[in-house]
Amino acid sequence: MNEIIRIGTRGSALALWQARQVQNMLKTLSLKSELVPISSSGDKELQKPLYEMGVQGIFTKELDVALLEGQIDVAVHSMKDVPTQLPKGIAPAFIPKRGPVADVFISKDEAWEDSKSIVATSSLRRAAQWMYKYPHHSTIDIRGNVPTRLKKLETLGCQGTIMAIAGLMRLEMLPKKHTVLDWMIPAPAQGALLVTALTSNKDLMKKVSLLNDDETAFCVAQERIFLRKLEGGCTAPIGALAKMKDGQVHFVGSITQKDGKQQLVFDEYMPVEKAHDIGSIAAKELLSRGAKAMLHE
Repeated sequence: MNEIIRIGTRGSALALWQARQVQNMLKTLSLKSELVPISSSGDKELQKPLYEMGVQGIFTKELDVALLEGQIDVAVHSMKDVPTQLPKGIAPAFIPKRGPVADVFISKDEAWEDSKSIVATSSLRRAAQWMYKYPHHSTIDIRGNVPTRLKKLETLGCQGTIMAIAGLMRLEMLPKKHTVLDWMIPAPAQGALLVTALTSNKDLMKKVSLLNDDETAFCVAQERIFLRKLEGGCTAPIGALAKMKDGQVHFVGSITQKDGKQQLVFDEYMPVEKAHDIGSIAAKELLSRGAKAMLHE
């Protein structure tokens, strides 16, 4: 292992904030590190909606390559962007404590809920869930990192946009005019970070494993099992959220038709000791209720 741990990160403001948080965590173990920004395909191609680009791991593959080629020692990802199957030779090193998971609506118009609003989002999941709740609205695409999307919103012909509250809070850019969408089921692993390393780097893996938050790791694992069992990619209209409280796991999982006309939801509590496969149980139930047909659309 190098004396200075090279932390691979995307170059956006949010990604750099996340990488600095990891850097601070490494400091608590007396480990020195440096940031190595690497640009990703998802940051370069801003014209197409993500779901039209047809590539899983669009924000992660360049970091994976850098890791495999020995240019960096660890990579920091927004976990919701990471495909459920990691490349051969790469494994989770640790998952820090999760941040806030909710989506928020940033509005330009006080009457957005009642009017025939146009809502901007690059997420198929957000658009589908929005159209299920507000069938009289319509959606348009908006791409870019957090500051770019907020800037675009000023001139875009729409009533507002949907964003993850975690990124806005981390960058201290949450506008006053916002509504927490407590009814919207977030993307699997939303609000969580994943730090990966080479499986062969056993010394590093052992040291940084002390930084793993077990509760977060359990919850996001179940959400990603749900996603994988449904055979959905990172851009599919699938939501999932697992929470642990008072010895129970509360799991909510959903798949929504692209046009918002139909939605299937699993919403159950299970004792922690019996919930080791709750993500799989949830996926099987939705598949039995027609989830596959909805995904094939």
